[in-house]
Amino acid sequence: MRHHDLVVIGAGSGNAVIDDSFADLDVAIVEERWFGGTCLNAGCIPSKMLAYTAHVARTVREAGTYDVDADLRAVHWREARDRIFARLDVERDEGRTGREQQDAVTVYEGTARFTGPRTLRIEGVDGAVDVSAGQIVVAVGGRPVVPGPVVEAGLPYETSDTVMRIDAPPRHLAILGGGYIAAELADVFAETGSSVTIVEKEEHLLGEQDETVRERFTDLVRSRYELRLSRELTAVGGRPGALRLTLDDGSTVESDMLLVAVGRLPNSDRLNLRAAGIATHDDGRVIVDRHQRTTAEGVFALGDICSPVALKHVANREAEVVVHNLRHPDDLIAADHELVPAAVFTRPQIASVGATEQDCRGRGLDYLVGTAGYGDVAYGWAMEDTTGFCKVLAEPGTGRLLGAHIMGPQAPTLIQSLVLAATLGIDATTLAKSPYCIHPALTEVVENALLDLDL
Repeated sequence: MRHHDLVVIGAGSGNAVIDDSFADLDVAIVEERWFGGTCLNAGCIPSKMLAYTAHVARTVREAGTYDVDADLRAVHWREARDRIFARLDVERDEGRTGREQQDAVTVYEGTARFTGPRTLRIEGVDGAVDVSAGQIVVAVGGRPVVPGPVVEAGLPYETSDTVMRIDAPPRHLAILGGGYIAAELADVFAETGSSVTIVEKEEHLLGEQDETVRERFTDLVRSRYELRLSRELTAVGGRPGALRLTLDDGSTVESDMLLVAVGRLPNSDRLNLRAAGIATHDDGRVIVDRHQRTTAEGVFALGDICSPVALKHVANREAEVVVHNLRHPDDLIAADHELVPAAVFTRPQIASVGATEQDCRGRGLDYLVGTAGYGDVAYGWAMEDTTGFCKVLAEPGTGRLLGAHIMGPQAPTLIQSLVLAATLGIDATTLAKSPYCIHPALTEVVENALLDLDL
């Protein structure tokens, strides 16, 4: 049995664990599919590159709003797809090649399963190999959830793993699910010419967002998509290219393509974790402590396999924690998931950090609400934006920021000053009145929302 000092399972954010500080060790990395993980190959990066393409198309389409005479003749899907993935596939391949060329790193291409404490069997194209390790990092991420009625139908469907590489946009795309993946891809395909129907079991899209955001977003997109809200899928029929979705009220949706975007689940069920003594939560996430240590000695985990917040920037931060703790066992550091910002790159863009208003009520917190609209500041006038807004929640008396939510252009950038303030303990009054805000920039929307708290 081959022994390594360290084995990393998963070459997404797990690949970031192997830095120069491990040059004196015998290190191995196991990857069954993609170097770069979901983010590079089928997630954050390609979806945002497509979202920006959609944004450019929309800018041309709506140029008349600004007295500009322009016509959008076409969005060339296949060319855009090839431009994006030609770049990303090179990044993926270079990541693999770079590791293979390192003398101290062994790359295993295959699927790893635990056979005992810190021992693995790796099944690859060339057969199986057994390895042991002094330490192991589990970073195998997650995968899309596919509901039973879709699986049982035996008919074609797409997920976020596959839909961005299709050859042409569908005439009519049905999307099952109403979260951030569904919202982003709905916007992309609508701008490339598809008619879109969204089937969502909740009464609003983006159900985990602050109540004001989800309500206003849902109302805004009613004119762009057909929404079947408070509905669940019971069956899929028809034939490839002519699907029929039956919903729980007996109604149907006809489409030529189905995108399943109802959520993701961790890949823990593929690892035989019990053999290693690694415990999981009821939802399948690997249990870790503040230092990213699992319940098995010498085994760490990071990213979507264990994190309560399945976002790439969280996985990267957890990788930094794991790197330090592997090398400094007597000086452990912790990952903090208290104030993690998140964004939805759709139209309009959305960004958030901290508590929602419904969270505050549910926890019995006293709080104040401050709001401001894009249409109330000069740059909002320039953009002719009448729907964007910033909403901040703060503790009465102290002004401590509890949460912040922005919907509108540049929201993922505008949120950052509020992220910094909440993280560093800067109260709302200080943030609003101490630093200058450039006039006339969109940052004035944030400033005005803070002042509206009336502390």
